[in-house]
Amino acid sequence: MAAERPTIDESYWMATTPGTGYPPPGKDLTADVAVIGGGIAGLCTAWELVRAGLDVVVLEADRIAAGVSGYTTAKLTAMHGLLYAHLEAKHGPDSAGLYALSQQDAVDRTAALCAELHIDADLEHASAYTYVQDPRRTGEIRNEAEAARRAGLDASFVTETELPFEVAGAVRVDGQLQFHPRKFLLALAETITGAGGRIFERTRVTGLHDAARCRLTADGGVTVDSRDAVIATHYPVFDRTLLFTRLKPRREVVIAAPVPAESAPTGMYITPEDNTRSVRSAPFDEGRRLLIVTGESFEPGAGHVRERFARLDAWARERMPGFAEADRSYRWQAQDNDSSDHLPYVGHAHARTQHVYVATGFGGWGMSNGVMAGKLLTAHIAGGPRPAWTDLFDPRRLPPVHDTGQLAKFQAAVAKHFVGDRLHTSHVDSVTDIPPGSGAVVRLEGKQCAVYRDETGHATALSARCTHLGCLVQFNDAEHVWECPCHGSRFGTDGSLLHGPATRPLEPVRRSETS
Repeated sequence: MAAERPTIDESYWMATTPGTGYPPPGKDLTADVAVIGGGIAGLCTAWELVRAGLDVVVLEADRIAAGVSGYTTAKLTAMHGLLYAHLEAKHGPDSAGLYALSQQDAVDRTAALCAELHIDADLEHASAYTYVQDPRRTGEIRNEAEAARRAGLDASFVTETELPFEVAGAVRVDGQLQFHPRKFLLALAETITGAGGRIFERTRVTGLHDAARCRLTADGGVTVDSRDAVIATHYPVFDRTLLFTRLKPRREVVIAAPVPAESAPTGMYITPEDNTRSVRSAPFDEGRRLLIVTGESFEPGAGHVRERFARLDAWARERMPGFAEADRSYRWQAQDNDSSDHLPYVGHAHARTQHVYVATGFGGWGMSNGVMAGKLLTAHIAGGPRPAWTDLFDPRRLPPVHDTGQLAKFQAAVAKHFVGDRLHTSHVDSVTDIPPGSGAVVRLEGKQCAVYRDETGHATALSARCTHLGCLVQFNDAEHVWECPCHGSRFGTDGSLLHGPATRPLEPVRRSETS
């Protein structure tokens, strides 16, 4: 049986950095650009715009760098799994080359920013690997190495790594980075405000009027008048180009524990096998490094999250020396959005706008794509030469004919939840059948309700309809939150909104049976 040890249910990046306290605006605002969202894409965009001489406000619904960017594995690399062979086959070698150029540029830009701004973000140069253990898949790895090399990366096929187990083959790309994302982003935020930019937290934007100038409405009735607006909320909270039909959310679980430094890998590793396994390490303390293991990819709301953590923990204990003996561990969850054509959406939000921009669809590689988005959006807004990859990431692009099948799969999955989940609730007939400390969707008086019972047995009932587009939420048993399987919105057990694209909380239900 696995040894018990203290487990910290928090991201290591969040646990080892101070909180922030930027105030809400308190009055109406005017700016050149309003950036909605204070994660890596929003803050990098704000910094680039401020450096270009523009008056910028950042509007964050909660706390900056505390959403998706605070719960990442923080690999800053141009090597993205088995992507380049796919891009070359589906979009052509020129597109694969532009994608590689954009990602390596983001890696180099981050290193330059840390040096220029004197940011101590535990930045380390490392090689990135995509590996397989199944000999039958070495052909895929060879093809990926060749495609990545043709795209311009320093890629090679290898059969030996520093991992404590054998691999059948791996793609190795040198010259990549790993870092502490919160240290980087909090320092960048201070630089933004020091240069005249303004950051406002606890400021949820609920309305956006797109005309000759943009008019944003936030909680409390505050308005922001700006020439341009950037939607950098991970999943767009305003979506007139219907990007939600071309995005699919997914989650992964992350566990981390300090191990002897000599046992920790120095490279960054990922495999598509075993429902994804990702391994890297980070500085921890004298003689130890933090081993970070990620995997168990799943759809939001799919449930059984504690079981996923247990499987990943068992894998790490079996495979990674020192992990089982660690004196503590951290665990958290990451969320990503995959686009239907495997390319991000960065640029004008829709065909009829000249002033609203979006950055989304980073496919699990938000660190490099967030930095890339900052540079690209600033070229759009501030003027000057646009990067060579501008058209490649344009959100207004039409999906290629050969990708319509993937688009149909995305919509079929949404339709399954939108219709099927209404026919099948959780296997619970009444509120009293829900174990204390758990939640389930139950039909009450003809309505499907999301009901959570706390450890004392007190029940809180909410409408199970996500306030975004009406899909039914499901319970995450590890974090005790409600999740929308269609577009990834997340809510507290009290209905409070934790993560968009929804902009409103779940509606409460009051009835005698839940009391």
